[in-house]
Amino acid sequence: MSESSANDPALQFPTIRHGIERVDPGLIARARALPSATVHEAGGRVGALPPAIKPVHPSMKLCGPAVTVHSPGGDNLWIHRALYVAKPGDVLVVYANEVHDYGYWGEIMSTAAQVRGLGGLVIAGGVRDIDLLERIGFPVFATGLCIRGTGKDHLARGWVNHPVLLGDITVHAGDLVLGDRDGVVVIGRERAAGVVQAAEQREAKEADVLKRIAAGERTLELYNF
Repeated sequence: MSESSANDPALQFPTIRHGIERVDPGLIARARALPSATVHEAGGRVGALPPAIKPVHPSMKLCGPAVTVHSPGGDNLWIHRALYVAKPGDVLVVYANEVHDYGYWGEIMSTAAQVRGLGGLVIAGGVRDIDLLERIGFPVFATGLCIRGTGKDHLARGWVNHPVLLGDITVHAGDLVLGDRDGVVVIGRERAAGVVQAAEQREAKEADVLKRIAAGERTLELYNF
């Protein structure tokens, strides 16, 4: 976020936090090379978001620090605001009050997010303009598609960069968010370095296991089942 964005009167709400601590960029670069399932396992099998949240195209992947958004159901004005609170590389993580059946995001917002250099969107809600979203290529993970339009209520209460609950996972601003075709995992910022290191070690170990299986060894003996 630029200095001008921080001072924009349209973004001066008491429920918006502008100064958040984020996962280290070097750690994000390392995490980007890892599968979501490996990170989930290495993190103690915690942090998996609901499996209904899927990429709108199988090739889409995302990895970055979370900018959290609590949006009123059926309204996407707070998501528009969050676009200009987030910094390049940030991933918007949106809770829409359990009101899923609206198209909270589409071609215009994907284009705006891409111009801003953001890292992706994760939303417990619907999106639309699927063909155009695929063409734009900005990573979008959602619970489904819905053509119903949203409102823009300037008096509706929302939050940016405060904790949100997706399924049974509380996501905090600055947490590490990693998503691919298998799903989305969130790792707390303070745990991220240890989990990424453990995930890298797990990947190396599994590569060795695959070689041994290819050479004829059995999984039953390899894992002492």
